[in-house]
Amino acid sequence: MFIGNVEIKGFAALAPMAGVTDRAMRELCKKFGASYTVGELASAKGIYLGDKKSAALLSASDDERPFASQLFGCEPQIMAHAAEIAMRYNPDMIDINMGCPAPKIAISSKGGSALLKNPQLAEDVVRAVVAAVSVPVTVKIRSGWDESTKNATEIAKRCEQAGASAITVHGRTRNQMYAPPVDLDIIKSVKKSVKIPVIGNGDISCGADATKMYEYTGCDFVMVGRGAMGSPWVFAQINSWLQSGTALPEPPLAERLLILIRQIELMVKYKGENQAFREARKHAAWYMKGLCGASELRRMCGTICSMSDIHALCKEAMIKNKGSHE
Repeated sequence: MFIGNVEIKGFAALAPMAGVTDRAMRELCKKFGASYTVGELASAKGIYLGDKKSAALLSASDDERPFASQLFGCEPQIMAHAAEIAMRYNPDMIDINMGCPAPKIAISSKGGSALLKNPQLAEDVVRAVVAAVSVPVTVKIRSGWDESTKNATEIAKRCEQAGASAITVHGRTRNQMYAPPVDLDIIKSVKKSVKIPVIGNGDISCGADATKMYEYTGCDFVMVGRGAMGSPWVFAQINSWLQSGTALPEPPLAERLLILIRQIELMVKYKGENQAFREARKHAAWYMKGLCGASELRRMCGTICSMSDIHALCKEAMIKNKGSHE
């Protein structure tokens, strides 16, 4: 598949998740077979005003490519200016966030999924960004703001008219947040309404989920978000299932914990110990899912302050699960 002039190989991309899909996680997921990665959403206004934190979100390594920088905002010219600045970091694509449901984004900043309530403004934002950059521009949307205003098809058509090279549809409304169910019919409808690639998103955590999304909606590609939290190997499982019908098992516990350690080591490398260990607590907790003694192990995750704490956690996980996850 191509998004504009960027070739995308494989079957599933890593979705952008604020505070989750940092450089360490993106590199790890790419290693396990993610087809491309998208950075954490960055504020266009913050970039425009020179905020160093927002600019840092635009950085990517060669180990994450193809890579898309993701921007959010509601002012076309500021979005365009931010996209021009993002280009200094050499992204392969620019992604516009029209799906984030967080109140800070969608209500306070009037960006993210709030743009779904104003189709003309959404179109204007896309057109301005497309005109400002030389790489493909993609857009990530939801099915609509709420059940009574599911307008993903209209938004997708407008994005295509404005020059977008692909559109990702998360099959939930903003009001749903992440509650079930995922509306596959709206993704199917979007696919039928536009000629650019359509990427299906929502509740994909294994090869069977990806297959269902592909077959039911006719989408060109899928994107995995929460299904990759604490299980970056999900991309290898999806690729194996779709390539050969082979269901790869979960990694043995010892291997799973080594992957956790590697992720935290990368976080320390890129962010420094203080920030990395604070953020490591939630990542480590996701790795404990399904283990014996998970509640106690998660409590240990909440006190992580050093690599010694990570190793102690892993040792305790092995003890509590001796013989059951090997």
